[in-house]
Amino acid sequence: MKRYLEAIILLTFLFSVCCKQKSIVAPEPVVQFNNQLTDEEKAGGVMTPEIMWKFGRLGTFTLSPDGSSVLYTVTDIDLQSEARRTNIFKIPSPGGDPVQLTTEGGSSPQWFDKGKSIAFVNKGKLMTMNADGSDIQTVEGIADFEIFNISPAGSKIYFTKRIKLDQTANEKHNLPKAKVRIIDDLMYRHWNYWSDYSYSHIFVGSFNGKSVSAEKDIMDGQKFEAPTAPYFDEAEISWSPDGKYIAFTTKRLRGIDDARSTNSDIILYEISSGNEINISEGNNGYDRYPVFSPDGSKIAYQSMERDGYEADLDRLFIYDINSRSRTWITKGWDFDVENINWADDQTIYFTCAYLGTAQIFKTDLKSKGVDKVTEGVHDLGPLNLKSGVLVASVMSMSMAPGVSKVDMTTGDVKQISFINKGIYESIKMGKVEERYIKTKDNKDLQMWIIYPPDFDRTKKYPALLYCKGGPQGPLGQSWSYRWNYQMMAAKGYIIIAPNRRGSSGFGQTWKEQISGDYGGANIQDYLDATDAMAKEPFIDPERLGAVGASYGAYSVFYLAGMHAGRFKAFIAHCGNFNLTSWYGSTEELWFPNKDLEGPYWNKPKSYNFSPHLMVDNWDTPILIITGANDFRIPYTQSMEAFQAAQLHNVPSRLLFFEDETHFVLKPQNAVIWQREFFEWLEMYIK
Repeated sequence: MKRYLEAIILLTFLFSVCCKQKSIVAPEPVVQFNNQLTDEEKAGGVMTPEIMWKFGRLGTFTLSPDGSSVLYTVTDIDLQSEARRTNIFKIPSPGGDPVQLTTEGGSSPQWFDKGKSIAFVNKGKLMTMNADGSDIQTVEGIADFEIFNISPAGSKIYFTKRIKLDQTANEKHNLPKAKVRIIDDLMYRHWNYWSDYSYSHIFVGSFNGKSVSAEKDIMDGQKFEAPTAPYFDEAEISWSPDGKYIAFTTKRLRGIDDARSTNSDIILYEISSGNEINISEGNNGYDRYPVFSPDGSKIAYQSMERDGYEADLDRLFIYDINSRSRTWITKGWDFDVENINWADDQTIYFTCAYLGTAQIFKTDLKSKGVDKVTEGVHDLGPLNLKSGVLVASVMSMSMAPGVSKVDMTTGDVKQISFINKGIYESIKMGKVEERYIKTKDNKDLQMWIIYPPDFDRTKKYPALLYCKGGPQGPLGQSWSYRWNYQMMAAKGYIIIAPNRRGSSGFGQTWKEQISGDYGGANIQDYLDATDAMAKEPFIDPERLGAVGASYGAYSVFYLAGMHAGRFKAFIAHCGNFNLTSWYGSTEELWFPNKDLEGPYWNKPKSYNFSPHLMVDNWDTPILIITGANDFRIPYTQSMEAFQAAQLHNVPSRLLFFEDETHFVLKPQNAVIWQREFFEWLEMYIK
């Protein structure tokens, strides 16, 4: 998805260049970014799709070496032109007034020269400026890169480029106007992009603050990628403190092997010699996100044990460079470790999805115990820790991501950035409440209930069951710019969001139960949650709906065939409808090989949970949404579901986005998504 967002930024830049060229003939109006609410929006006082696009969006953030200041980026979006503007801000880490350092664009800021200077990206170029934003200069000798990072000493730089290594059909046949692909192996497309016959490679060069020289492709000739597809996350690469080594994540598999396996590895690469050590060799699951200890003697990283299981327990491992030994530090800890940061050579801070939130924890390499640092109804992470100062992104169902400072002694979380303060002062948010109920099999089911603003217990409200995607992963205090709980509540609905079987943050057994049981316990969890809330006097049991995306849309399709009249409307976005045809068209085969117990021709029982087998029972209006460039769950799944609904005379609508993926990212498309979403619910529930 990151690569897709970079493409959007590039297209915006190219569009702006074209406009400048045309301006000789007919000047184009300058885009006026405006996140101020109109009088009408203030009078409405609640979240709307249009207000959502006035939010400034937090990007990356980083602490200065001495921990005194934080750089962060904010992206503004103009709904009418769909133009995006990203700039860099600086704020004292204890809190204070932010200072805008760039006005003409800037992203991916990084401190160097002991905090005296800042490097950043603007319009595809590497730039530098002083710490106060003055003296902006272009770095020479580097072009066509994607991500960069300057070594701690400041004398070296790594960056990634796409290197073309495969021949196209046009080149093979010397017919440049042909539009054809010759495909001999799998993984020819992934998530939302087709193979462009190139690979993301890491380059290392010398850096003097003004130019890059002596660049070297440390993956020369390799038809593998680093960082790994499809997210190309820069956190998968790191420098050693002395700048002598790089540790990076790669997956040295191709084609069918790549499609079936999650086996990524962490490579320790010595800059001077070119020698490399596979520090995770022998572990066949995911190994990712290496982070060097302050003294450079160890590397902490996340590791999953089982090949082909992307939702395996994410463990904290330590690799000792001198002894070449590995240690599982969090053995016995039943929660996934993320966002690893060293406080000193013995202490590590990290985050975990934990009981419907995401909190910060710490461990000591000697005791190997895990201590909880923070409390609160929020999701924290990623983290940045330097010179004894810890900052983190903080968000909730009622607040978009912002920067916070975390007291490492008390665990107190203090928000220090207030990007959207003016919006929050003008609109009301609904109450968010945690509930537990007993399931049919007597398990404790945690769920979040989001109430409409100005909720009145004496009235009856319609309710929406929110079915989460994944199917693994957390349903925590996340903020979405599309599946926004507060926006749904603002329309007068009570939202029921259960952490059903398969959710992260409730132990590995709870998370793992869903594999091979798609239509079983987790679907019953949804029914139990709905039935429990339908008994409340303030919910109208005759006005219930179910909505969801990805696996959540699978859940909606499945519920449509067996809900016994509970729901009056469904909305399914990019969901699996026919598990057999889905297996034959998706790309990451390790996922269905684990969760569906293998390919359909082996006849595992999991395929009995395919929603298309119960379509004869469909009788409830359903809105189905999909994107043409979704390769995880190809749009044909939604077309099959829509056709089945139409032929069964079920009121149905297909919302097909020609230029979207598994996610709807373009502003005007997203507003149409929201408007159609609520129009459908208004028509059949409200």
